[in-house]
Amino acid sequence: MQRRLILLRHGETLYNATRRMQGQLDTELSERGRAQAHAAAEDLRHLGINKIVSSDLIRAKDTADVVAADLDLEVVVDKRLRETHLGQWQGKTHEEVDTAHDGARALWRTDPTWAPPEGESRIDVAQRSREVVMELMRDHDEWDNAAVLLVAHGGTIAALTATLLGLQVSQYPLFKGLGNANTSRLVAMPRIDDDTKTQWYIEAWNRGRN
Repeated sequence: MQRRLILLRHGETLYNATRRMQGQLDTELSERGRAQAHAAAEDLRHLGINKIVSSDLIRAKDTADVVAADLDLEVVVDKRLRETHLGQWQGKTHEEVDTAHDGARALWRTDPTWAPPEGESRIDVAQRSREVVMELMRDHDEWDNAAVLLVAHGGTIAALTATLLGLQVSQYPLFKGLGNANTSRLVAMPRIDDDTKTQWYIEAWNRGRN
């Protein structure tokens, strides 16, 4: 018995295209982003998905709705799948942040415990998003030998992937560079030494057309 988990990043937004930090700002998909969502739906069609849960932010929800329409499923919304809150950085370009806080973005990328001013750390994001998966593991009985799709954000998916795999905090930065509408794919199976517990394995990182 195994349970597959597919983590899909939303399609492109204008903020993505212009290197602007959106965090939990509620931005919309660009025309290219909508096309990416449709391409992702085609790629995911035959993977046995029977449940879709999405971040409540528009860019993720709209991506999830495209996939759900293709799979004839409903979308459940959960705000715990939101992107990292970037505090004072939200809405600023990378260059603006670098000018105001030299070296801070590099520190943020490499230290999962560090948070932008008035924002949250990658560890914070890992903890809240992991709760969603643990609840599904407990309550979604139809998950056995099937797949669940979570539609979220690059930072959230990276943090969630790392914590499910049981990585050390220092290893979290190994997961980076997830393209718009690309996926992280994991599988949960009973542990060989204790089949009452679950071991997560990764099948793919950054899989997709972008």
